[in-house]
Amino acid sequence: MNRKQLGDWTRAAREMPRRTPVIGRMLGRLISVNWMDASARLAAQTFLAALPLLIVFAAFAPKPVKDVLTDSVQALFGDNAPVDDIEETFAAQGVTKDAYGGVGILVTLISATAMSRALQSVCERCWDLPRAGARMVAWRWLVWLLGWMAAVLFQAPLRHGFGGGAWLGVLLSLVIAVLLWWWTQHLLLGARIGWLPLLPGAVLSGAGMVTFVYVSGLVMPVTLERSIAQFGSLGYVFTVLSWLIVGCCVIVAGVALGQVIATSEPFPRWLGTPVAEDEP
Repeated sequence: MNRKQLGDWTRAAREMPRRTPVIGRMLGRLISVNWMDASARLAAQTFLAALPLLIVFAAFAPKPVKDVLTDSVQALFGDNAPVDDIEETFAAQGVTKDAYGGVGILVTLISATAMSRALQSVCERCWDLPRAGARMVAWRWLVWLLGWMAAVLFQAPLRHGFGGGAWLGVLLSLVIAVLLWWWTQHLLLGARIGWLPLLPGAVLSGAGMVTFVYVSGLVMPVTLERSIAQFGSLGYVFTVLSWLIVGCCVIVAGVALGQVIATSEPFPRWLGTPVAEDEP
């Protein structure tokens, strides 16, 4: 490519937002919500707060439930992923029960709401809403955590279509993912935005996460093996945290771009989206 062609491509890229206002608004929305920064913070909160909650849950859950949880983690990372360390962590039932009393469980649950709070902040920023008071949304943080844990727990049965086959599993995973992120936005926004305007973001986030999980199932086994061979046990930390960051990028982008679609013509008329006066 010569210098003239490169200049033509650069000018075309700069003019694209003006020629296609929706694309320009999408790029602007991703920038305004600090897409990468918000995704990294959400991933960090998930790693530091939500994963310990799963470990405590596995310690006190009956063995059949713990086996399902282990299979679901295996399904998220890929059927061939080396998850021996995770299985050993979930299997440390007696040690974890001794380490955690009732107060410890409560503290872990409250700490895990950091993930809910981070996700609430993302949703509010995407929809240009002021931060809701803790009295309004505190109980919603806990309810969302329970819903998220249920979604994680049933990943393995969903992937296999509850015995109905892989194609049914893909369809069910897509439906459940869309419903989960539809409900998530409505719950954490305190019902300040109606159900229908939230649907585009739910579809983008749900479809994006299902695609991400299935693709990562092909990549993660090899990546984990290489990381473990190079860094030992720390390889799990590096790889899982990177995996969470990419997944959170998909979620944040889905919610942010869903807001742009819901507020772009003709969708406000169809969805009843509240549009600001300065919106086109």
